[in-house]
Amino acid sequence: MKNSLIIIPTYNEVENIDLMIDTLFSNSNEIHVLIVDDSSPDGTGGHVRNLQNKYRDKLFLLERKQKNGLGTAYIDGFKWGLTKSYNYFFQMDCDFSHNPNDLKRLYDQLINKDLDLCIGSRYISGINVVNWPLSRVLLSYFASFYVRLITGMNIKDPTAGYKLYKRVVLEKICLDDVEFIGYAFQIEMKFRTWKKGFKIMELPIVFKDRERGVSKLNSSIIKEAVFGVLKMKIKSIFLSQYK
Repeated sequence: MKNSLIIIPTYNEVENIDLMIDTLFSNSNEIHVLIVDDSSPDGTGGHVRNLQNKYRDKLFLLERKQKNGLGTAYIDGFKWGLTKSYNYFFQMDCDFSHNPNDLKRLYDQLINKDLDLCIGSRYISGINVVNWPLSRVLLSYFASFYVRLITGMNIKDPTAGYKLYKRVVLEKICLDDVEFIGYAFQIEMKFRTWKKGFKIMELPIVFKDRERGVSKLNSSIIKEAVFGVLKMKIKSIFLSQYK
């Protein structure tokens, strides 16, 4: 996985950060990891700084002054990486809901199928979610159906956060035009990628709910996703930035 950057946004992930970083580098010596931390009160950033001595020139920390949302964390991470020589950009969570062992699977699929975006999908082969209450499974599954209905994208898991982009995708999308900061960000990035005609494929993964730490999902994030998708679709009809 040469020339690959794994971007992980964090806020209060002190219970997961050391284990996640050690796991990533135990799986591959070729990767680089960028942690985008929103000045976590629990000291997540400090743990990353300590580990930088162990993983010199492979582990990087981008510290932001306040909590500004998942979407802007990834945008800042993409911009940071695009100033370097990376060709492949992973997105993943810090809480082990995304299995680090699937990184190589995503990479191999992208290379072998000559894809521009490979998505780790919970719904491409049934419903592969562990430890979620039924209410959240249903919310996520029907949200995915709603997004497909409104946007026209044939993507089974449009809210998925485990992804691998080729550099060219992020260069072609105007990152400053991306609007959403919550989970709708995941939808918008896929939509913009799809609208520009890039080759997208989903790879089945098993999504496991976090065992440590607290979920960041709240009602405002859900509201953004529901109403934001409709707004995004309407704007895409009239604005050239989506084309």
